[in-house]
Amino acid sequence: MLQARKLIESTVNLHRRTVARHAVVTMKGNDAAVANAVEAIVDRARHGISIALPAGGDRAEVMLSALRRLNGPDHERIPVRLLCTPGSLADPAIRAALESGVNTQVKVVDAVMEMLIVDGGVAMVRSSAERGGGDVVSVIEDTASVRALDLLFAGAWSGAVRPAEHRWISERLRTESARRILERLCKGYTDDVAAREVDVSLRTYRRHVAEIMRALGANSRFQAGVRAVELGLLSTAD
Repeated sequence: MLQARKLIESTVNLHRRTVARHAVVTMKGNDAAVANAVEAIVDRARHGISIALPAGGDRAEVMLSALRRLNGPDHERIPVRLLCTPGSLADPAIRAALESGVNTQVKVVDAVMEMLIVDGGVAMVRSSAERGGGDVVSVIEDTASVRALDLLFAGAWSGAVRPAEHRWISERLRTESARRILERLCKGYTDDVAAREVDVSLRTYRRHVAEIMRALGANSRFQAGVRAVELGLLSTAD
C-alpha cells in the first residue's frame, strides 16, 4: 500500500503539470472547498462510489457527509465501497455511514490515501503539496488518471478485510508471541532460525505458523508477513 500511495501521488502530480486544465482542477484542502467538491461529484453518481479514508475526524465527516444525499430515489441503490484504516474504523462519521441505510460495504486496510471515485469517470484525491504549504485537493476527470486510481483502489480493496474479520484477526494475532512470529515471517527467516529466536521447538513453531496463515488467509509465509503489515498487525519499521 505504501508503494501504491507513492504511485498515486506521482500520478496526480504528473497530471497537474501535463494534463489540460479542464481535466484536473486543484484547490487548497480546506473543509469547505472539499465539501463542495464532494457534493458535486457524488451528485453525478449513477453506478458506484469508492471512498478511501486514511483517518477519521473532520476529514472523514466532510468526505462522508455527501453520502446522506444518496438516500433519495435517484441514488439509493448506488453501491458504495468504503476503505478505511483500523484507526478510522471507529470514527462516528463512518459508523453513521454504515447505519444510514445507504448500500455501503466497508473494508479495513493498514494504509490508504484519501480519495473519492465516482463511476470510474471522475475522482477527487487529497495529497500533500509538492513543496509544502499543506494539502492539495485535485478533482480529476482525465480518463487515464481516473482509471489508474480505480485500479489502485481495486487492488487495495481486494487485499482488505471486513471489519468483523479484522477484529477477529486482531484479537487472535495481537499477542506478543504471535507478533514475534509475524516479524520473522515478514523478514523471511527460515523456520529453524525463527524457532530458536522465539524459543520454541521447530514443530511448535510450524504449528503456530500454520494457524497464523489460516487466520490471515495467506498461502505462503511471505504473504502472511505482508498481510500482517497491510492489516496493521506490524508496522513497516518492524
